[in-house]
This record gives sequence, structure tokens and C-alpha cells, in this order.
Amino acid sequence: MDIVVENLTKKYGVQKAVDNISFTVRAGEVLGFLGPNGAGKTTTMKVITCFFAPNEGDVKVGGYSVKTAPERVKKLIGYLPENNPLYDEMPVLDYLYFVAELHNVPKNRIRERILEMVKTCGLEGEKHKKIGELSKGYQQRAGLAQALIHNPEVLVFDEPTAGLDPNQIVEIRELIRRIGKEKTVILSSHILAEVEATCDRILIIHKGKIVADGTSDYLRKQSQGKEILKVSIEGGDLNEIYKTLTNLDTVGLVDFISKTGCTFEVQSRPELSSRRTIFQMCVDKGWYLTELTPTETKLEDVFRELTMN
Repeated sequence: MDIVVENLTKKYGVQKAVDNISFTVRAGEVLGFLGPNGAGKTTTMKVITCFFAPNEGDVKVGGYSVKTAPERVKKLIGYLPENNPLYDEMPVLDYLYFVAELHNVPKNRIRERILEMVKTCGLEGEKHKKIGELSKGYQQRAGLAQALIHNPEVLVFDEPTAGLDPNQIVEIRELIRRIGKEKTVILSSHILAEVEATCDRILIIHKGKIVADGTSDYLRKQSQGKEILKVSIEGGDLNEIYKTLTNLDTVGLVDFISKTGCTFEVQSRPELSSRRTIFQMCVDKGWYLTELTPTETKLEDVFRELTMN
């Protein structure tokens, strides 16, 4: 089931939290919604899940508009907000029964759905405990179970691994990947490694606007117009080497990696390569070029470049 966001704008007073954004998420796709705090991720998710009404534009889930058919849209979505909606005094099984009734799961199917969710979310050993007695990781699993209990076609997860330890994070990521093979999933996070490990496609939002959209490989390649090299040079004065590097026509930026080892990170100008010019510079100056290694562009570099301003 597709999610289609069309020219969506959401304001708080005069401030635009989301500014005229459009994108589509296809059935069976896990979309990573990435951006710094305050970028508009959570606001967009709350519009998709009908918690907020848009000021302009529309969102359609399975063809139903959040503006004209919000009750229909809600039935199609499972939502795990950043603040997990749990009742600490309720045992896990009672809580899931309560949520199933809220979602109008047929009474003759509630027990079956609860048992399925307990198995799917790995709650077998914790199902009789009160939610307040569970670890943070198991509470997150209970939150995922409540989002899945009515078997929705679309899942929206806001910071699903917040506060978890590394082992729990890996387990939740694997669970989301498994679920995502059958559902349409939007996953919001400010953790780049999580999005890259879990999602088929990444959408980066900054100051309410979409600044990038594509797979992690695609985004890295788009940023690779600026060649980055690790360069080590011996046999010359550090300051003279640095000054000569910065004056090369092909070089944009030079930064120190190690002053003692005379190692630099050199960023070439867009669409240019500095490898030959650096080599020739060392020949001309009588310096020894001991390392000249291209550095792969990381998703962190792409993110930083797109969200710095």
C-alpha cells in the first residue's frame, strides 16, 4: 500500500515545521526519514498518522486522504511514536488485548493475533510480566506489538531504537527489516547507522524541506563529485607543504589529520581530481609522497554537508 505525500505544509504559528514537501513510499519499501532534531520528521509522521491536520497539501494512504478520510487512514496504519504509549501497570497480554479491542480486531481473532505478536516480537518469556517490569528493549518490543496487532498495511516508527543498548538495537533493526518485507514502512531516526542498516531508501529533511532522496549508495555517489584524499608527505617543512597544497588549482580544502606525521585530508574542487597535481608537486619540490589514498564518502559526510546551514 502506497503513501503519497503531496505538497505538504504544516505550520506552528508563523513557523513552517514542514515546508511544501512531496514524496512517495511504495508497498514493501522501508523508507528512512533522516534529519537533525527539529527538521520536521516527527511533524510529518504525525500528519501521516492523522494526529495533526496539514495546513496545505495532502497525504494519501492507500488512496485515502488524511483530510477527508482520517478514520479510514488510521485503520490502515500501525504507529510507534517516540514516546512509547504503554501502561506500566498492565501485564503484556492484557495490554495487547486492550489495544486489539481498540482497533476493533474481531473477538474470535484477538487471542490468535496476540499469540502471533508475542512470537513475532520475541515476547514469549516476558508476556506475563507487567510492562513496568520490562527492560527498555522489551518495552520497545511491546510497543512494536501494539503497532502490529491489527495487521496494518502501513507502519510508521518514530525513533524505534531510542534508549536501547547495542544488542537490543540490532534485534529491533532485524525485526523491522523482517516486517518491512510485507508492509510499507516509514522509519524516522537521527542515527545514520540505523537508517543505513535498516532502510531501502533514505530521505533527508532539513528545516522542513527535503534535501536528499535515494539509497545510501546513491547519496554517497552524488556527493563524490568532490574527491577526498588522504595524503602523507615527507622530506619538507610542514607549513610549506600545507601552503603549497592549498595553492594547487585542483584543491578546494586541506585539513590536518596528523601534524607530526605530515598527513592531510585533501578535498578536491568539484568534478576535479588532485592526484596528479599532488604527485607532480612532490616531484617538483623533492618531497616524498608516502600515501595518496582516496577516501570513500560516508553517509555522515553527506548528511553533514546537506544539513550544516
